[in-house]
Amino acid sequence: MKNVFSKLAISTVVGAALTLGVVAPTEAARVVKKGGILNFVVGSKIPSYDLHRETTFGVIHPIRPFYSLLIRVNPNNPSSPTDFVCDLCVGAVPKGEKGFTEFTFNIRKGVKFHDGTPLTAHDIVATYNKIIFPPEGVPSSRKAFFKMVESVKATDDFTAVFKLKFPSGAFIPAVATPFNIVVSKKDLDTHGYNWHKKNINGTGAFTFVQHQPGSFVEGKKYANYHIAGKPYLDGYKAIAAPKMAVRLQAIRGDRAAIEFRGFPPKARDDLVKALGDKITVQESDWNCVLMFTPNQKRKPFDDPRVRKALSLAVDRWGGSKYLSRIAIVKTVGGVVFPNHPLAATKEELMKLDGYGPDIEKNRAKARALLKEAGQENLAVDFSNRGVDQPYKVVGTWLIDQWKKVGIKATQRVQPSGPFYASLRKKKDFDVSIDFNCQSVINPIADITKFLGSAGNNYGSYEDPELEAIYDKLLREGSEAGQRKLVRQFETRALSDQAHMGITLWWYKINPHRSYVKGWKIAPSHYLNQALDQVWLDK
Repeated sequence: MKNVFSKLAISTVVGAALTLGVVAPTEAARVVKKGGILNFVVGSKIPSYDLHRETTFGVIHPIRPFYSLLIRVNPNNPSSPTDFVCDLCVGAVPKGEKGFTEFTFNIRKGVKFHDGTPLTAHDIVATYNKIIFPPEGVPSSRKAFFKMVESVKATDDFTAVFKLKFPSGAFIPAVATPFNIVVSKKDLDTHGYNWHKKNINGTGAFTFVQHQPGSFVEGKKYANYHIAGKPYLDGYKAIAAPKMAVRLQAIRGDRAAIEFRGFPPKARDDLVKALGDKITVQESDWNCVLMFTPNQKRKPFDDPRVRKALSLAVDRWGGSKYLSRIAIVKTVGGVVFPNHPLAATKEELMKLDGYGPDIEKNRAKARALLKEAGQENLAVDFSNRGVDQPYKVVGTWLIDQWKKVGIKATQRVQPSGPFYASLRKKKDFDVSIDFNCQSVINPIADITKFLGSAGNNYGSYEDPELEAIYDKLLREGSEAGQRKLVRQFETRALSDQAHMGITLWWYKINPHRSYVKGWKIAPSHYLNQALDQVWLDK
């Protein structure tokens, strides 16, 4: 058996960052310039400030710089799925003791929250207990990442210990997830678990100045930041700009320097043509996939035949060729980040319903299933998010795909706030656009999205068989065994039960003003967003 626990995860680096345009000297050969304000654009509104419950870049980009993490992806090497460094801990990231079931973190001394409260191990414990063992009614979108954790305790003021029920290579990457911002125990005890939805108090490189809803979020340099000499910037302004055309014009007119999420190929080409060596482009494969999720609390979507028909109608292979020219999607794949050792090969994918190469054969099967279910004239209320790329583009394409098998879908586009309310609370949709956008490439944790019990699953279903497969996967120590179980999980989730339908995996393209230095692209728009490394070379 090939043991993978001590390796943190069996991930490999996929899709190294590509830089286009003028290649600047390496940062080591330059003198970092301090000062200045970084203006960047954000294509989404902010549902709340609480990153423990949220899943959107619309919160990470403007709010993450106010907070720190226990550990984080190495900002100098963010494309690596295994390179983690301490943030609020000291020394090396622990490798695990007692058969990889106990991880002891030594916490930095002298760190203070922005309100002046000293940080201790008790804040780390309170934070992770909120994430892993949230009280009844308190959302935690990544609690399923930590199924292996038995307890989190402080043995003294500067030592936090995680005890695991069983060893798992998914644990350390899960700890490094950038949504796991460290909050103050005092704030939780004093104000309750909903306080962070509307309030900010972190230990990050920047302190909160103001938020003008629909306009911008402003932060300024935190003089007592725990990493010496940083941040380099005096501050930043995250400018809200839901329309892509506005974001592009902002960069083109130098009212903003960068958009951290990504643009489609044509937008990249237009900026390079217009600005020449004033623009630099970084590109990477993207650990993000767009999906559609049927609401199984609504008939007839509790019928797997209907859900399968929705998936069988979609021409993924043809869609990849077309959509990759106009949207930030590209790769056909299953539940795992494409080209990862645990991902399905093309031959394995084609065994799944909806992935066969003969689209007419697939659609004939879809029509037959709809007829068998008595749903030949199925009408669908399709909920989508009011973000152009790639939601509205792919959503419009999906409606056309379903139309080809007789399904009449009406697209209901809402801004991010109301859209999330529909997805999480109201459940007032037949089928919703959905997404599994993760940060660290950590497939065993990432695929928890497909479990009905997961905090970020919106399908309203229970599937004990799928849960059992995942439970075995979480404990499996060999790569071969993991791969076999992932195929079983994938077949059950996407084909046999069609709980969700995958469209395409994303592709990340980040054009930015060439004077922006120190920021390196990662395989996720959630990673490397502390902004403490960024500087401006004007």
